[in-house]
Amino acid sequence: MDYLYGLLNLTFWGYILATVIMVQITMMAVTLYLHRDQAHRALDLHPALRHFFRFWIWATSGMLTREWVAVHRKHHAYCETRDDPHSPQIYGIRKVLFEGAELYRAEKDNPQTIEKFGRGAPNDWLEHNVYLRFKYGGIVLTLVSDLLFFGVPGIIIFAVQMMSMPLFAAGVINGLGHYSGYRNFECDDAARNLIPWAFLIGGEELHNNHHAFPTSAKFSVRNWEFDIGWLYIRLFQLFRLAKVRKVAPRPVLKARPKPQVDLDNLRAIIVNRMHVLRDYTKRVTLPVLQTERAVAAGNTALRKARKLLIRQPRLLDEHAKARLSEVLANNAALQTVHDFRERLRELWSGAHVSNDKLLAQLKTWCAEAEASRIKVLQDFAARLRMYQLTTG
Repeated sequence: MDYLYGLLNLTFWGYILATVIMVQITMMAVTLYLHRDQAHRALDLHPALRHFFRFWIWATSGMLTREWVAVHRKHHAYCETRDDPHSPQIYGIRKVLFEGAELYRAEKDNPQTIEKFGRGAPNDWLEHNVYLRFKYGGIVLTLVSDLLFFGVPGIIIFAVQMMSMPLFAAGVINGLGHYSGYRNFECDDAARNLIPWAFLIGGEELHNNHHAFPTSAKFSVRNWEFDIGWLYIRLFQLFRLAKVRKVAPRPVLKARPKPQVDLDNLRAIIVNRMHVLRDYTKRVTLPVLQTERAVAAGNTALRKARKLLIRQPRLLDEHAKARLSEVLANNAALQTVHDFRERLRELWSGAHVSNDKLLAQLKTWCAEAEASRIKVLQDFAARLRMYQLTTG
């Protein structure tokens, strides 16, 4: 009866370990190859690794690289809007969590999406004559291999393999990753970090960090966060199988502020804009809110205003916007710091504005902040004059 358990004839825990390893290879293929290498060009994998991961994705899901890349890039381009292929803010968390694969398939069948967002992904002889021609051939090959090597338990292993990407990548990351968790950065969408120790889904659990810095090959930002995908990258680097193109910037500040804000400050602020915005919340918005709460003890609106003041206005629903307007209308200090934050964000929103004009805007911002008579805002204006570009 040994033939019922395949050529390998493993123990119970051997089958469990084999399943875990193969699912982790799938997660590695998704995060390193499809996501960081192909979709965002943050990483250059060795051609041998690219071909292996490309084959593995086809064999375990029937997915084509170009289709996945196109759908993902469109997600970033239209995040949390009606054109986002899989936003829980639009479709609801239940649909994305349990029907994320269906949303993906609907979008990848849109030829305009593939044409516009799939550029640069593999479109060679192998793609047309093997992966595209025999789209489900890989899945059949995987089933046969699982039965051959693992026997009857191979049926369960195959089912787990087929479920891993729809559940984790399409459901958990695209669903819960835009619905539940913590935020290090107030980016322009609702992306969240599910957990700080990201080792189950290849590091993709650090979704807010990724949306804040999409072209970074490393998803962990805080010292206490862990990205297993980055560990894989470092290991591949040792064998010259991977080259990192870009990682998220870390702010560098001089010991003392410059007498006058200059172009170097401006460039450093724009490069580190996510850090600057987070720093503003920590050093300006929240201290002012805490002071105003102490002055107006018992004010229910102020007690519930933290999220309203931190979140970007475009992410608030109509009810939340009305509550925010009420809070700001009744508190001059909060109105001031909120207005200064929005003006600061305009510095990196002006894609077609000259450096001279942006520098003039920053100088005006700093001068008015220093004249605001709000101590934490004055201190922050001085802090902006400390930002500098790294030399490395």
